Amino acid sequence: MHAVIVWWDLARSEQTVESLRGFLREEAVDRFARVPGLRLKFWISDAAAGRWGAVLLWESRQAAEAPLPNLAGPLIGYPPTERYAFAVEATVEGAFAAAALAGRGLALEPGGS
Repeated sequence: MHAVIVWWDLARSEQTVESLRGFLREEAVDRFARVPGLRLKFWISDAAAGRWGAVLLWESRQAAEAPLPNLAGPLIGYPPTERYAFAVEATVEGAFAAAALAGRGLALEPGGS
């Protein structure tokens, strides 16, 4: 398995964390649900610091290196400020109450802004 983390500093962008949440609801979540080899993607933000990013977990390094739908870069106006790729040493799922992970997060919650 392989992991990739990308971060944008939004200081130079017209986009905000709030506007990017709309982008997730309207387009990005559905499109990434169909990417071959992608096991998990979760989007992360720090509204106070104006930062937006994602963590992607891939089945393999080859899957991680395949072309992706480039959605956020053009919307934000520039490539990620930081990008890191890692080999995954181990994975585990802990004990949890909600079985389904898909469809969760601030952008997808009812009334989420």
